[in-house]
Amino acid sequence: MFGPGSAPVLVLSQNTKRESGRKVQVENIAAGKAIADVIRTCLGPQAMLKMLMDPMGGIVMTNDGNAILREITVQHPAGKSLIEIARTQDEEVGDGTTSVIVLAGEMLAVAEQFLEQKMHPTVIIKAYRQALEDMIAILQDKISIPLDRNNRAKVMEVVKSCVGTKFIGRWSDLAVKIALDAVETVTLEENGRKEIDIKRYAKVEKIPGGSIEDSEVLRGVMINKDVTHPKMRRYIKNPRIVLLDCTLEYKKGESQTNVEIMKETDFTRILQLEEEYVEKICADIIAVKPDIVFTEKGISDLAQHYLLKAGITALRRLRKSDNNRVARACGATIVNRTEELKEEDVGTKAGLFEIKKLGDEYFCFITECQDPKACTILLRGASKDILNETERNLQDALNVARNIMMEPKLVPGGGAVEMAVSQALTEKSKSVEGVSQWPYRAVAQALEIIPRTLTQNCGANTIRTLTALRAKHATGGSTWGINGETGQLVDMKELGVWEPLSVKLQTYKTAVETAILLLRIDDIVSGSKKKDKDAAHQPAAQPTEESMKE
Repeated sequence: MFGPGSAPVLVLSQNTKRESGRKVQVENIAAGKAIADVIRTCLGPQAMLKMLMDPMGGIVMTNDGNAILREITVQHPAGKSLIEIARTQDEEVGDGTTSVIVLAGEMLAVAEQFLEQKMHPTVIIKAYRQALEDMIAILQDKISIPLDRNNRAKVMEVVKSCVGTKFIGRWSDLAVKIALDAVETVTLEENGRKEIDIKRYAKVEKIPGGSIEDSEVLRGVMINKDVTHPKMRRYIKNPRIVLLDCTLEYKKGESQTNVEIMKETDFTRILQLEEEYVEKICADIIAVKPDIVFTEKGISDLAQHYLLKAGITALRRLRKSDNNRVARACGATIVNRTEELKEEDVGTKAGLFEIKKLGDEYFCFITECQDPKACTILLRGASKDILNETERNLQDALNVARNIMMEPKLVPGGGAVEMAVSQALTEKSKSVEGVSQWPYRAVAQALEIIPRTLTQNCGANTIRTLTALRAKHATGGSTWGINGETGQLVDMKELGVWEPLSVKLQTYKTAVETAILLLRIDDIVSGSKKKDKDAAHQPAAQPTEESMKE
């Protein structure tokens, strides 16, 4: 920049890079499209897998939009915000991560032509906002249908359509059963509110070996621990379980403690005090006659000896989360001090405690619980990679099952919703006045990317299929969509592909909001921390001597 007298005025520091205006918007759109293209082949039942290597050399094989984008390192700031939305989608509803990215990329792509025609971004944004509001209204009022939660077959259909697009699609019946059982187990209703906490109480344990068919939901909990003393019992029917959150050893000083002893009998006395303390703790525990003691901290050898004499099995150093799950499964209360142990703190709802060896590790099973409120999903599979991918897929299935239980409303899948909403928006755009009807109509076109991608991924003729689908929707067949396996047009009612409304709503909101956000940007100032190696050799542009004299 040149001030009066043509001396350069340096406002920004010399090694910052600034881009502004149209160039930025075009770049942002290009970044959005690039990321959408990476993910595009991962949509639908015929999805391809991506194989990613992280810097440490580990590999991830997946077709979950969120997992792929987590592993990719992206430099462009607009690309980073797209990755962020996949994460939001995953945390909010757990499914639809792939479609949200594809949709957001397309929303940006259709805006490009308007920017070229010198339309102001705020006009486009306003039209997008209006379109989003109308989309949500159309979804909630016209397209969604209610679902009876207790109709298990119907609920299974919905979860199946989620699982069908994933790696575990081949074992879809098993996966759906696991997801529904787990969600039904952890559903808790109290004081009129409903809580389904899958993250905390439905733990997925992956054990390599066996085959995927051996996976199951335990009516109880499994923990990767063995008993502390080899002579303790490893198989107990109807056990009484006590859960502790304190150490069963003598408390030592936090920092270094010096004890001065005058005569040697004192030393014996100190040892005696330690023993008496441990004995007292154990006596407190033995008083409530438990069969098993779990503690989150350590158990000293002496305490093990006392507990063994009383015929009590002990397990130590449990994770806090595991302890909470055991508490929910067998009805025990976690106690912080042994003196406060009471009869009602003992868990008696478990039917069986046993230690089994799977592979080369010992696992502790607490099963056959009456009405457990926590569960463990046991996954078996050929290799670690398969197990990781299965777990990711199962998380999606669990989330879908949870969404249906929380909000039992459905929309047809297979691109049928997108086509129906697109049709409704195109109709509505005729009543929109002024220039903004064009961006409004563009949103309707952008929605067609989902059925189009589905068709592309299974190798059918895109143009013919989409034209036929448009014709179907124009004549009122609003549940018609694309069969992702074959690329044929089918009525989703007959095919039985349904999706939860909450997932679709979140997908549309997130995609349009992100497109709006990225269109708002007209300036990128990036401060490069260190000059690149080659730039380091060239001296920075400095004001010339003449300009300094002036």
